[in-house]
Amino acid sequence: MGLLQNVLAVIVVLGLLVTFHEFGHFWVARRCGVKVLRFSVGFGKPFWSTTDRHGTEFAVAAIPLGGYVKMLDEREAPVPEEQLGQAFNRKSVWARIAIVAAGPIANFLLALIAYWALFVAGTTTVTPLIGNVAQDSPAYEAGLPEGAEITAIQADPMRSWEEINLKLVSLIGYSGELTFSARETASSPARTYSLPVQNYLARQDPPQPLQSLGLTPWRPPVPAVLGQVLDDGAAAGAGLEPGDRILAVSDTPVENWMAFVGIIRESAGQPLSVRIERGGAPLTLSLTPESKPLENSAEVGYIGAGVEQVDWPEELTREIRYGPLEAVGQAFSRTGEMIVLTVDAIRKMLVGLISPSNLSGPITIAQISGDSARAGMEAFVGFLAYLSISLGVLNLLPIPVLDGGHLLYYFIEIVRGRPVSEHTQAMGLRIGLAMVGTLMIMALYFDLMRLW
Repeated sequence: MGLLQNVLAVIVVLGLLVTFHEFGHFWVARRCGVKVLRFSVGFGKPFWSTTDRHGTEFAVAAIPLGGYVKMLDEREAPVPEEQLGQAFNRKSVWARIAIVAAGPIANFLLALIAYWALFVAGTTTVTPLIGNVAQDSPAYEAGLPEGAEITAIQADPMRSWEEINLKLVSLIGYSGELTFSARETASSPARTYSLPVQNYLARQDPPQPLQSLGLTPWRPPVPAVLGQVLDDGAAAGAGLEPGDRILAVSDTPVENWMAFVGIIRESAGQPLSVRIERGGAPLTLSLTPESKPLENSAEVGYIGAGVEQVDWPEELTREIRYGPLEAVGQAFSRTGEMIVLTVDAIRKMLVGLISPSNLSGPITIAQISGDSARAGMEAFVGFLAYLSISLGVLNLLPIPVLDGGHLLYYFIEIVRGRPVSEHTQAMGLRIGLAMVGTLMIMALYFDLMRLW
């Protein structure tokens, strides 16, 4: 069921992103007087198509990993003389720039709409309280107290752990003083703490913004109560059911969920006696955790069960909501921040501050799409906005084959006063295909490494 949800979620996500992207090209091409021959969502042989009164075929193909808009162009096929004025290559360089740039811009507009909808509907978050400060860490040396609420980083206001993580990730490679503002109670004034860092998070795989500073977010106590039990897992085989409270494992009392997880992880293949409470009555079951390999070839115990959801105290939750007009400004601000963050992440990857293993391909996208869909509409829409921005930025990279490569040729044409030669464009096409192909293979490789 989880795999099916992941597949359906990624089809929905990619379908929306591709449709918006290609519609951007299509809409501007029509406005510039270019004849569009085909608007396809997906690659391969179409399983559905229709043609409008302008002669444009709209198609949905079987491979939902992209799409394209095919325009009338003398470089691809002969064009009847009466239609030469509608050929893409006959349009002014500024019209061609507008048509090519419209795809990535459409992705940014989709993100803008998604963020606007989230801000109008309201997003629920939790107060960013510090749970634990590790000894001898930068946070410990700076004197950040446990239980304090983080209110600002580098003088930028912070309202949630999501905003804190985004801010810290934007500082990858930073050397100097990280300034945190925090208050110990809601009524007390905020104090400023300076955390010295050197090449913060540089080449860390994966980046751990909070842990690197010695900070752990506060979480409500999580009792060892099962919330989910997989049908084909060791927990189900032992007779465990959702709602069971774990009291002890092999005569060792279990205080909370993490203590239970710790015991299971260290007991791969070992028979355990588990004492539980079910419906107010005690019960003892025999459980043997299965083995699950990790990246370092070690193995940990795994039983196929999840914890029961714990509600946060109402006083520690907050809702971020704006009116329809105010949300427009907030959506522009968030979209701009995410564009800058994405561009900066690419730059830092090129200079070696971020490991290439952070590249994600279709497998990781499918997993995150499914997880966000299961987490609710708020998480799904937020992920859709982020992925739409990533697609828009990547398409603007000056790599032949991508929209950014075509834009590069057109700007060179403006400077030179004549188009880039077809021979040069053909060479660039081969180089671009090699670069994009290499990136795709790397992303798929890292996907498989994460999966295994």
